[in-house]
Amino acid sequence: MKMERRSKIIELINKYQIETQEELGERLEKAGFPVTQATISRDIRELKLTKMSVDGIHQKYIQLQEKETNQYHKYIRVLQDGYLWMDQAENMLVIKTLSGMAMAVAAALDNLEVPGIVGSIAGDDTIMCAIKHVEDVPEVMEKIDHLIHEDVTVLQ
Repeated sequence: MKMERRSKIIELINKYQIETQEELGERLEKAGFPVTQATISRDIRELKLTKMSVDGIHQKYIQLQEKETNQYHKYIRVLQDGYLWMDQAENMLVIKTLSGMAMAVAAALDNLEVPGIVGSIAGDDTIMCAIKHVEDVPEVMEKIDHLIHEDVTVLQ
């Protein structure tokens, strides 16, 4: 039953834009798979599902491939290990890193495809990220903060 349920989860997330565990549970119930929240949470973790931004506002579950999962974790670790602080300067986001880490952190941000960042330039310990609209900077900062505080040990 577990394998069939997990196969159905993959089918559902590929077919629909599923944003929450509750929505996933409802769709599983309709498909004949009675589940608890704990079961859904465990399946999400073991299937290595993550959320991806669809339009900068909505998210949906996707399954990371093993190579992508390992790279994602590595980029998160680089971001977490090098990051010191960030601040807004109009539509620019200034990120301070440990000395020598700016290029690695900027590459991690590029590969993590943080929505809202148009491009970035890195020096030795400073990254300048261009954000398309000044009103989007706080949301981008929140997304980066979320990544910095993500527990990668839970994801592995």
